[in-house]
Amino acid sequence: MKQIILTGGGTAGHVTPNIALLPSLAAAGYQVTYIGSYTGIEKQLIEDLGITYYGISSGKLRRYKSWKNLTDPFRVIAGYFQSRKLIRKIKPDIVFSKGGFVSVPVVLAASHKHIPVIIHESDMTPGLANKIAMRGATKICCNFPETLKYLPKDKAVLTGSPIRHELLLGNKPAGLKLCGFNTSKPIILVVGGSTGAVKVNNAVRAILPELLKKYQVVHLCGKGKTDASLNGIDGYIQFEYISDQMRDLFAISDIVISRAGANAICELLALRKPNILIPLSANASRGDQILNANSFKEHGYSSVMTEEEITPEKLLAAVDDLYKNRQKYIDAMDSSPQSEAIDKIMSLIKDCSK
Repeated sequence: MKQIILTGGGTAGHVTPNIALLPSLAAAGYQVTYIGSYTGIEKQLIEDLGITYYGISSGKLRRYKSWKNLTDPFRVIAGYFQSRKLIRKIKPDIVFSKGGFVSVPVVLAASHKHIPVIIHESDMTPGLANKIAMRGATKICCNFPETLKYLPKDKAVLTGSPIRHELLLGNKPAGLKLCGFNTSKPIILVVGGSTGAVKVNNAVRAILPELLKKYQVVHLCGKGKTDASLNGIDGYIQFEYISDQMRDLFAISDIVISRAGANAICELLALRKPNILIPLSANASRGDQILNANSFKEHGYSSVMTEEEITPEKLLAAVDDLYKNRQKYIDAMDSSPQSEAIDKIMSLIKDCSK
């Protein structure tokens, strides 16, 4: 049986694509081991699946001034030597990295041991961790055609992002029952990301009475961000967070309002869900969500609104326009080259681990 090490962590976005690969890896006969941080979100997500997990020391590589910049390099160095020791023990045929700072010492240790490494870049432009890691990569997968110009030509492959197969298997009756909805009006799903998005929440709530004249609304608000005054309104339901039943919510949704994280929008693409993207502003991030959203807009997959331009009138008009022209967006997504990511990545894994 061939051995593969998966790595990546720091956020759920650095873990869920790895999880999406697990059934295909098992079917292809790979024994999976995961290397992540000691206490990151990846530890619980992976251990809950029964996958062998090893934690290593990791440090964040910052572009800004912080006293931790003095100590974190030593954590990265410690993680590198821990990774070398684990690689000697596991004897992997290949390493697949989804990024995040914990992946850097693993990738560097594997490349120094001449083990093939495939890394995956979710965002439009490579983050700092992957910029360092790509030097030791055999192949570099990416989500966006525009990303190819930032990557070494002999390594870059446009694959899209691995999406959990179960998301495609939503049960519409179960989703309707969960929300207490019927099929009399179209359904809007509002997703603010795993921690919720205050500006998106506020924008939707501001037009809720108007929305409910034409639509039903499922609102994922984020932890601690629900509004008790809106409970019990006919045609509206709010949740802090939904996990296993997310596929059922997608199944009932006609259109989606979402942040523009790379994995979130790739799920919308895979599910062919017409969407309005409201990217996190450049003031609150490195601007990757803005780039992601603009790419999807340019390719005809999404309608895009910036946080700064949102008014109740504009958002309501955008929702109506999206629903009216939803088939146009579905047709564009049907012709996307960023589909079938798991098959493309599995082909690379098999080729590189021969």
